[in-house]
Amino acid sequence: MERVILIRYGEIYLKGQNRPFFERTLYDNIKKALAEFSGIRVTRAQGRFYAENYEEEAPVLRALQRVFGLVSVSPAYKVGKDFETLFEYSSKIMTEQLSRLQGKTPLTFKVESRRSDKKYPMDSMEINREMGSRLLEALPGLKVDVHHPDIVLNIEIRESGYLYHEVFPCAGGMPTGTSGKAVLLLSGGIDSPVAGYMIAKRGVALSAVHFHSFPYTSDRSREKVIDLCRILTRYCGPIRLHVVPFTRIQQELYKKCPDSQLTVLMRCYMMKIAEAVARREKATALVTGESIGQVASQTMDSLAVTNAAVSMPVFRPLIGFDKVDIVNISKRIETYRTSILPYEDCCTVFTPRHPVTHPRLEKILESEKLINGEELIQEAVANIEEIGIQPDRNLF
Repeated sequence: MERVILIRYGEIYLKGQNRPFFERTLYDNIKKALAEFSGIRVTRAQGRFYAENYEEEAPVLRALQRVFGLVSVSPAYKVGKDFETLFEYSSKIMTEQLSRLQGKTPLTFKVESRRSDKKYPMDSMEINREMGSRLLEALPGLKVDVHHPDIVLNIEIRESGYLYHEVFPCAGGMPTGTSGKAVLLLSGGIDSPVAGYMIAKRGVALSAVHFHSFPYTSDRSREKVIDLCRILTRYCGPIRLHVVPFTRIQQELYKKCPDSQLTVLMRCYMMKIAEAVARREKATALVTGESIGQVASQTMDSLAVTNAAVSMPVFRPLIGFDKVDIVNISKRIETYRTSILPYEDCCTVFTPRHPVTHPRLEKILESEKLINGEELIQEAVANIEEIGIQPDRNLF
């Protein structure tokens, strides 16, 4: 008998001839997520991955639950397939569950079996009936309920027998690295980390860009963004963070351009710099945390103007989300408490009193001519600080 963790994946089944590539990538991502656990072994057989030879179960389960591409995991007994062995360990599982009730109420259960080994002498329905009958006879306090049982005893007949009764959901989505690479504009607020999480969930590898306006923004705001990146790495793997010195561009815009246009102009220059970083990183898209109408720079007209600043696609996974929805996701992925730390970002420092909400592209282009934009962009890109962010297991 051996304790193992059954690891299930979902959408990869739909990938046809590309399926081996997705499976190999997912296998590599699982191994990376479990690299901190010495001696652990990850194997693959018949549409399942298995984690074996681990010491503590709970931290391994938590690590697996954050791997994009996985749909669920189950701690299981790996045993022989003969029926008497299956019954022995099924009895052990049900006895453990009965002991937790301390005799207060009957424990309702049902048996669900799956037979991948078609040479097995019993089919799934026969296994269900025989195991349910044997358990009822052997263990007083059990009662069958096929509709709303307290516990579902799962039996899988594969190259070995597997018994389990718990199924823990995972992050879902697609394996990181199977859908290309994008650059996330990471502000330090609530929205952009959630946007990064959501696009990474679809298999996109991330780099990140943060705009820092020293001395108007403090080192604490920079460290806050590093911490947010580190949290995201628990889901999508290592992230290269590019910290862009943005002060001079903001000062030039503030001195020479119409005050009402400052927010939109700053966004345009952020997009231009992020695009330059993306091309250097061999990324093919930008990602932002914008949602329609949330602030002045996120009206339909403003988004159209900032789109025009770049030539590559801009993904906005939160575009139709309410703030409450975004906050709920940020709490679930554990970025919320860091995002709300009261350290200013570059966007709040130079906020105009009456920002334009319906900018016209031709007016914005005229204003851009008032500063030497290309020189400023090149200077900012040349002075980017690059930080490689690795997962920090101590954060959780």
